[in-house]
Amino acid sequence: MKALLCAALVLAAPALHAQIEIDRAWVRATAPGASVAGGYMTIRNKSGAPDRLLGASSPAAARVEMHVHLREGEVVKMRPAAAFDVPAKGEFELKPGGAHLMFMQVRHPFNEGDKVPVRLRFEKAGEVSVEFAVGRLGAREPPAR
Repeated sequence: MKALLCAALVLAAPALHAQIEIDRAWVRATAPGASVAGGYMTIRNKSGAPDRLLGASSPAAARVEMHVHLREGEVVKMRPAAAFDVPAKGEFELKPGGAHLMFMQVRHPFNEGDKVPVRLRFEKAGEVSVEFAVGRLGAREPPAR
Protein backbone atom coordinates (compact mmCIF):
# COMPACT_ATOMS: atom_id res chain seq x y z
CA MET A 1 0.00 0.00 0.00
CA LYS A 2 2.82 2.38 0.91
CA ALA A 3 4.58 1.68 -2.41
CA LEU A 4 1.33 2.33 -4.29
CA LEU A 5 0.89 5.70 -2.55
CA CYS A 6 4.51 6.68 -3.34
CA ALA A 7 4.04 5.70 -7.00
CA ALA A 8 0.85 7.78 -7.19
CA LEU A 9 2.65 10.82 -5.76
CA VAL A 10 5.55 10.45 -8.20
CA LEU A 11 3.16 10.17 -11.13
CA ALA A 12 1.17 13.21 -9.93
CA ALA A 13 4.27 15.45 -9.66
CA PRO A 14 4.55 16.20 -13.41
CA ALA A 15 0.87 17.18 -13.43
CA LEU A 16 1.52 19.75 -10.71
CA HIS A 17 4.40 21.26 -12.72
CA ALA A 18 2.10 21.52 -15.72
CA GLN A 19 -0.20 23.77 -13.67
CA ILE A 20 2.48 26.49 -13.43
CA GLU A 21 3.52 28.28 -16.61
CA ILE A 22 6.37 30.82 -16.74
CA ASP A 23 6.20 33.46 -19.46
CA ARG A 24 8.54 36.29 -20.48
CA ALA A 25 11.30 35.33 -18.00
CA TRP A 26 14.13 37.84 -18.35
CA VAL A 27 16.91 39.54 -16.45
CA ARG A 28 18.69 42.81 -17.15
CA ALA A 29 22.27 42.79 -18.39
CA THR A 30 24.73 43.84 -15.70
CA ALA A 31 26.91 46.92 -15.79
CA PRO A 32 30.69 46.37 -15.62
CA GLY A 33 31.61 45.42 -12.06
CA ALA A 34 27.98 45.03 -10.92
CA SER A 35 27.27 42.18 -8.54
CA VAL A 36 23.45 42.22 -8.68
CA ALA A 37 20.80 41.93 -11.38
CA GLY A 38 16.99 42.15 -11.43
CA GLY A 39 14.86 39.34 -12.84
CA TYR A 40 11.25 39.42 -14.03
CA MET A 41 8.56 37.07 -15.35
CA THR A 42 4.88 36.32 -15.44
CA ILE A 43 3.76 33.27 -13.46
CA ARG A 44 0.50 31.69 -14.61
CA ASN A 45 -1.31 29.23 -12.38
CA LYS A 46 -3.65 27.02 -14.41
CA SER A 47 -4.71 25.11 -11.29
CA GLY A 48 -7.97 25.64 -9.43
CA ALA A 49 -5.96 26.13 -6.21
CA PRO A 50 -3.67 29.05 -5.31
CA ASP A 51 0.09 28.47 -5.13
CA ARG A 52 3.05 30.43 -3.79
CA LEU A 53 6.53 31.10 -5.12
CA LEU A 54 8.70 30.38 -2.08
CA GLY A 55 12.16 30.94 -3.52
CA ALA A 56 14.58 30.71 -6.40
CA SER A 57 18.17 29.70 -7.06
CA SER A 58 20.61 29.89 -9.95
CA PRO A 59 24.14 28.64 -10.57
CA ALA A 60 24.79 32.13 -12.02
CA ALA A 61 24.51 33.83 -8.60
CA ALA A 62 25.44 33.12 -4.99
CA ARG A 63 21.76 33.54 -4.11
CA VAL A 64 18.49 34.74 -5.58
CA GLU A 65 16.23 36.84 -3.35
CA MET A 66 12.61 37.86 -3.81
CA HIS A 67 11.93 41.60 -3.38
CA VAL A 68 9.16 44.16 -3.69
CA HIS A 69 9.28 47.93 -4.12
CA LEU A 70 7.21 49.89 -1.58
CA ARG A 71 6.42 53.58 -1.71
CA GLU A 72 6.73 55.39 1.62
CA GLY A 73 5.68 58.97 0.91
CA GLU A 74 7.97 60.22 -1.84
CA VAL A 75 10.55 57.48 -1.27
CA VAL A 76 10.52 54.07 -2.94
CA LYS A 77 12.23 51.33 -0.94
CA MET A 78 13.09 47.76 -1.79
CA ARG A 79 12.15 45.10 0.77
CA PRO A 80 12.63 41.31 0.85
CA ALA A 81 9.49 39.22 0.34
CA ALA A 82 8.96 35.82 1.97
CA ALA A 83 6.76 34.56 -0.89
CA PHE A 84 4.69 35.67 -3.88
CA ASP A 85 1.07 34.48 -4.01
CA VAL A 86 -0.16 33.20 -7.36
CA PRO A 87 -3.97 33.03 -7.44
CA ALA A 88 -5.90 30.01 -8.69
CA LYS A 89 -6.57 30.30 -12.44
CA GLY A 90 -4.64 33.58 -12.35
CA GLU A 91 -1.23 35.13 -12.71
CA PHE A 92 1.38 37.12 -10.82
CA GLU A 93 3.76 39.46 -12.64
CA LEU A 94 7.28 40.30 -11.55
CA LYS A 95 8.26 43.56 -13.28
CA PRO A 96 10.58 46.55 -12.95
CA GLY A 97 9.40 48.83 -10.14
CA GLY A 98 7.40 46.04 -8.50
CA ALA A 99 7.94 42.49 -7.33
CA HIS A 100 11.15 41.01 -8.75
CA LEU A 101 13.99 38.56 -8.22
CA MET A 102 17.41 39.89 -7.21
CA PHE A 103 20.39 37.86 -8.37
CA MET A 104 22.98 38.54 -5.66
CA GLN A 105 26.74 38.19 -6.13
CA VAL A 106 26.48 37.20 -9.79
CA ARG A 107 29.30 34.84 -10.70
CA HIS A 108 29.94 36.41 -14.13
CA PRO A 109 28.50 39.38 -16.05
CA PHE A 110 25.04 38.94 -17.55
CA ASN A 111 25.46 39.94 -21.20
CA GLU A 112 22.60 40.82 -23.53
CA GLY A 113 21.53 37.73 -25.46
CA ASP A 114 22.74 35.24 -22.83
CA LYS A 115 20.49 32.80 -20.94
CA VAL A 116 20.48 32.40 -17.15
CA PRO A 117 19.21 29.09 -15.70
CA VAL A 118 16.90 29.50 -12.70
CA ARG A 119 15.11 27.00 -10.47
CA LEU A 120 11.87 28.28 -8.95
CA ARG A 121 10.41 26.62 -5.83
CA PHE A 122 6.63 26.61 -5.43
CA GLU A 123 4.65 25.52 -2.39
CA LYS A 124 2.41 23.11 -4.34
CA ALA A 125 3.95 22.74 -7.80
CA GLY A 126 7.42 22.03 -6.43
CA GLU A 127 10.51 22.98 -8.44
CA VAL A 128 10.25 24.45 -11.92
CA SER A 129 13.33 25.09 -14.07
CA VAL A 130 13.33 28.04 -16.47
CA GLU A 131 15.85 30.02 -18.53
CA PHE A 132 15.83 33.80 -18.18
CA ALA A 133 16.77 35.72 -21.33
CA VAL A 134 19.25 38.55 -20.71
CA GLY A 135 17.97 41.87 -22.03
CA ARG A 136 19.56 45.30 -22.36
CA LEU A 137 21.16 47.08 -19.43
CA GLY A 138 18.43 49.25 -17.86
CA ALA A 139 15.65 47.71 -19.98
CA ARG A 140 12.02 48.12 -18.81
CA GLU A 141 10.65 45.38 -21.10
CA PRO A 142 11.80 41.82 -21.87
CA PRO A 143 13.97 41.25 -24.92
CA ALA A 144 12.21 40.31 -28.16
CA ARG A 145 12.11 36.57 -28.65
